[in-house]
Amino acid sequence: MHDFIPDMAAKRAELTPKDIAFTTYESGEQWSYERVNEAANNLAHSLKELGLAAGDRLGILTRNNVEFFVTLFACQKAKLVLAPLNWRQPVAELKPVIEGVGISAIMFDEPSAVAGAQLAKQFGIASIGINAKAAHSFDDLCKGIGKPINAMVDANSVWYLLFTSGTTGVPKAVIQTPKMAWANAINIGQAIGLTRSDRAVNYLPLFHTAGINLYTLPVFLNGGHSTIVPQFDADALVAMIGRKEVSKFFGVPAIYQMLSLRDDFDKIDFEGIKFGCGGAALAENLIAKYAARSALICNGFGMTETGPTAFYMDEASVEAKIGSVGKVQSMTNMRLANVPDGQEGTGEIQFCGPAITPGYFQDNAATDAAFTLDGWLKSGDVGRRDADGYVYVVDRIKDMYISGGENVYPAEVEKVLVTHPDILEAAVIGVADEKWGEVGAAFLLPRPDHNIDTAALTEWCRARLAPYKISKSFHVVDDFPRTAAGKIRKPDLKEIYLNAQV
Repeated sequence: MHDFIPDMAAKRAELTPKDIAFTTYESGEQWSYERVNEAANNLAHSLKELGLAAGDRLGILTRNNVEFFVTLFACQKAKLVLAPLNWRQPVAELKPVIEGVGISAIMFDEPSAVAGAQLAKQFGIASIGINAKAAHSFDDLCKGIGKPINAMVDANSVWYLLFTSGTTGVPKAVIQTPKMAWANAINIGQAIGLTRSDRAVNYLPLFHTAGINLYTLPVFLNGGHSTIVPQFDADALVAMIGRKEVSKFFGVPAIYQMLSLRDDFDKIDFEGIKFGCGGAALAENLIAKYAARSALICNGFGMTETGPTAFYMDEASVEAKIGSVGKVQSMTNMRLANVPDGQEGTGEIQFCGPAITPGYFQDNAATDAAFTLDGWLKSGDVGRRDADGYVYVVDRIKDMYISGGENVYPAEVEKVLVTHPDILEAAVIGVADEKWGEVGAAFLLPRPDHNIDTAALTEWCRARLAPYKISKSFHVVDDFPRTAAGKIRKPDLKEIYLNAQV
């Protein structure tokens, strides 16, 4: 049985044709909803003329631009599957990703033209250039007056794929459906009070769920206005904030950290902006620093597999419930494994509902492993619910280690370490130890112009942590290996640690 919903671009063009959907930051070019829909219509027809059929995958390798979203809506109209690729990866890493899902054509921008052309040649597929040399031009494919498409969209169809390795290093293609998009739009829309008058900024990478869904696609579905920046530009962002061109802002912790270290941080006027954060836990001292400037950052929690918005903190409780990701939102069901509904307790966070992915593309084994027998998605994260129903993410289950018979959650130790005046960021991993089975190894990023005295850290930790939680070794780093979402790649840290022991 099919559950059909309206064509997203066509419906918005019908409701608010002359309103501005997108502005390109660099040029100031504006795209109305009517223009976006017309371009998507023409592109959908052109892609079919190139031989792409329903269900075929279209790869796209690009920085942030309006053309990406036009292509996303064109794929919905033509019943194609968009596969955003990581432009930070070399061709050697992209090749197995493409082989895993199979693509019939590839689109790329000028900075990715060399890689895109190589991939097109290797796979014998059509190439489409966004202001880049290719067999076909994006602009040309969007020209002409094709027959309008106001598609009946199967809410459960595969619309696009997001490749997520998280911190495991094994890429999986997470299916994203139109139903998930609308559920996420409701979840985040209600949480932040999203309206047609809102303005947001799109800068997070488009091969990551936040680049599409926090908040650009929900803003589009609600008739708002997004300014698109090719990639993160702190000066551009501060300038837009100063001109009151941003009313809703989402960032990962590294972005908030970077902004907080600017010399002009105390002069930035945050009034009138609602701030959200996800991708990783935001340090409590950062929440407090922004709150002191009347900027209340609401932590959220979700996954590529959850649309992504699942939890979101309410502004009224930001300071009282520091460290919490809030409560689960309207279109998502959540349970803590082995904890009675509504009661305090700790257990694995599990999800079900319309915002949840149906699985991984062409990977039944991974899909089966991700869900419980009764159909709940396993997050792999341990959560704790307090007496007021607020949830705190304790840590990744796989990151926990056992030292002398005691469970140690690295996130708990990391929260303490970042309160040290010389430490900007910390990551703790469990490593083998002959006496205790496992002990902690802490990797530390110093604050600018600060030096970390690792010899004194053990004693400093004794006043703040139980002995078994104190890391046995401390390692100062210049930076951390990270995922596209800004998460620290702990498997890489383990490799660094082991190599240093040789």
